[in-house]
Amino acid sequence: MKRIQAALPARVRYVAVVKADAYGHGMPQMVRRLMQSGVDYFAVANVAEAAEIRHMGAGWPILLLSPTLPEEDTRLIEQDLTATVSTSQECHRLHALAERHQTILKVHLKIDTGMGRLGIWHSHAAGLLAEIQKMPWLRLEGTYTHFSSAENDPEFTRIQRERFLAVLQAAPNLPDDLLIHADNSAGLDSLSEESPYNAVRVGLLQFGVSPYPGSAFGRVQVEPVFSFHTRIGLIKELPAGTDISYGRTHRLAQDTRTAVLTAGYGDGVPLQLSNCGQVLIHGRACPILGRVTMDQTVVDVSHCPAAAIGDPVILIGRDRQRDNEITAGEFSRLSGTIPWETLCSVTKRVTRVYVGSRDL
Repeated sequence: MKRIQAALPARVRYVAVVKADAYGHGMPQMVRRLMQSGVDYFAVANVAEAAEIRHMGAGWPILLLSPTLPEEDTRLIEQDLTATVSTSQECHRLHALAERHQTILKVHLKIDTGMGRLGIWHSHAAGLLAEIQKMPWLRLEGTYTHFSSAENDPEFTRIQRERFLAVLQAAPNLPDDLLIHADNSAGLDSLSEESPYNAVRVGLLQFGVSPYPGSAFGRVQVEPVFSFHTRIGLIKELPAGTDISYGRTHRLAQDTRTAVLTAGYGDGVPLQLSNCGQVLIHGRACPILGRVTMDQTVVDVSHCPAAAIGDPVILIGRDRQRDNEITAGEFSRLSGTIPWETLCSVTKRVTRVYVGSRDL
């Protein structure tokens, strides 16, 4: 947190994105630590996630990044939440609700600059900004957009940024304290002193997983707070020619010492790692053999003579004694996915252990 905040201009608000159980890290544990670390704002996907934060403390601003369903609207008032709106219809619906309850509702208008998901299309956005400001029971607290390809398409990101800035220039009489945010962990290049942006949404980076190297945040040195472990449940010696696991997708070319790990896709080890992933045992890279199964994974420990039943196995993380590591990025690449999905896919049957820095 301190390293990320040091990379931000002093005027920029820190919006901590903790949706999807804090990217699989555990909402209560992460949010409490973030509260202690001095974030300005929380952002979540829906009202159920917002309720978890609200139970931990009143007064923290919480932005819903997804639309509310009509039956959820009253939760905005009951829990003092800030809604994201994308259409005039949503605004009128929430304005009528706020008027019935004689209270002001805070909203952020999302602007679609090319993502094609939530938000009003950018060419219509200035009109809706003006419309919201004429609704006495709504308070326009912020406006934002979302980049679709910040990690691999700088030219389209530039186009999206220009579209967003054009809306701000075309919208008259915007509040002086309006929160304006576009960037997330994949980029901070817009946050110069003369820039209108005054907030940034930080998700994966605050858990120590860096975005693509070319972003401004890519220069912030962080360490992952997450590691993923299992143990050896069985050691076996198998002869050459033995087929391994379901589908017989791997045949041993020579006599092989194998280990059966006590984790599989029922825990979050993707099926896609079959025959291509690896794990760390005693600091040595041990390849996965055959298909990953629901509860076990077979690996080759022929070159790890010290491996024994009960030994810890690193799926994601660093062996600090031997200075070897499997990063979330490497694990995800071999799985054909992205770190966001990897972290969210570790299932609930995996025990979470939380340690302080003094325990590491």
